[in-house]
Amino acid sequence: MTRVLVVDDEPQILRALRINLVARHYEVATAADGGTALRQAAEFNPDLVLLDLGLPDLDGVEVIHGLRGWSAVPIVVLSGRAGNQDKVDALDAGADDYVTKPFHIEELLARIRAVTRRTSVPEAETARVSVGDHVVDLAAKTVSGDVRLTPTEWRILQIMLRNPGKLISQRQLLTEVWGSTHVRETHYLRQYLAQLRKKLERDPARPVHLITEPGMGYRFTP
Repeated sequence: MTRVLVVDDEPQILRALRINLVARHYEVATAADGGTALRQAAEFNPDLVLLDLGLPDLDGVEVIHGLRGWSAVPIVVLSGRAGNQDKVDALDAGADDYVTKPFHIEELLARIRAVTRRTSVPEAETARVSVGDHVVDLAAKTVSGDVRLTPTEWRILQIMLRNPGKLISQRQLLTEVWGSTHVRETHYLRQYLAQLRKKLERDPARPVHLITEPGMGYRFTP
């Protein structure tokens, strides 16, 4: 049974999420503040954390930093803060995804499934990934249909395909591909994603797999 720690200072949200998650056979623990959340994470050992940013004692980003000091547990942020900078800060701190309140429970459950699936599937099972009409072999670095990718295109695509469903921040992609001195060069990403879509998407102007989250980052949707 997947264990989920829900952290939110609104009692009605904690109750609603507990009911919905338990009904779908998740084991649930709750916390109403950041300090309790960090203690619960150590004691409950969750498989996933749903974390509100607006907590009464600690900012949610501080909680993410606290968790990432010792744990790689997937973190999905839930927050009423709609600003892109809040989302970017949470992702850069180590969150795996971000859902803005109010949200539909089915969307949240889909995000939970995507994150837990990504972290539970062995590396070998994700070596071959379908993108539209193409099959990408990450181990052999080949694409069906005799599609040719540049080394930089491969690096970006590999990061995205190995994290299906995860929102990957612009900063993370820029740092991993070009290094920490290029974190402001977002035009690099726009250019390379456009090239990848031309090579892999059925309709590059309306991509369904290599998705842009404006102002935040990119997501691979299988």
